[in-house]
Amino acid sequence: MSEAIDSRSKSREMPASHVCLPAQRRVAGALLIAGPAIFLLGEFVAAAAWTDPAYSYTHHFISNLGVHGPSTLFGQYMYSPLAWVMNAGFLLFGITILAGVATLRDLSDSRRWAMLAPATLLAVGGVLLALFPGSGEAINNGTGEYHSMGAFAGFVGGNALAIVLGSRWRRIGISPRMGRALITVGVIGLLSMVLYLAMIFTTGDTPIGIIGLIERGAVHPFLIGLICAGASIWKRKT
Repeated sequence: MSEAIDSRSKSREMPASHVCLPAQRRVAGALLIAGPAIFLLGEFVAAAAWTDPAYSYTHHFISNLGVHGPSTLFGQYMYSPLAWVMNAGFLLFGITILAGVATLRDLSDSRRWAMLAPATLLAVGGVLLALFPGSGEAINNGTGEYHSMGAFAGFVGGNALAIVLGSRWRRIGISPRMGRALITVGVIGLLSMVLYLAMIFTTGDTPIGIIGLIERGAVHPFLIGLICAGASIWKRKT
């Protein structure tokens, strides 16, 4: 009887953070899955609605999906009937990922900025992309600079976040293999970003036909990596 009383007493004295840890991990994991899924789903839906002519994942820029148009930029015709879907994806995906990172239990130490900084950069980039679509008119009225800053912030923030999460695999509760995978996709994304920017600056108004594929090399790998990491965090209880 006394042992049962002692057990209940210890349970009441246990800090809330210890009691809520499994639920906290599930929330963090779910948010890290949801953020990239929002982006990829918005991209898919907006691209499917673009039929005249058909949208190309290898040729067209991602940002074109957020321009209702009709408009033209870098030699690409833009007309996205469901531009609002892509812009909603831009707005929500980074904020959702930031919320997931902020929920991770590991962020109780003094180095939490190492994860929050790139996640915040990613979220800010997504908001800028949503608010300032990258149309031809945006170049003329000056808002194109904000769109460019948003894209750069998204590239750097997302890939840096993948690398930081991968390097701290033990503290956030993922496997060493998952940690190495996150670092790998982050490096691939940054290299793709450099190649993408080099093509933009060197080819002028007529970038080569696979520019859309190269741009996605800077985005899709870290999105998929975060989904996998989120699933691992969600399933692991300790």
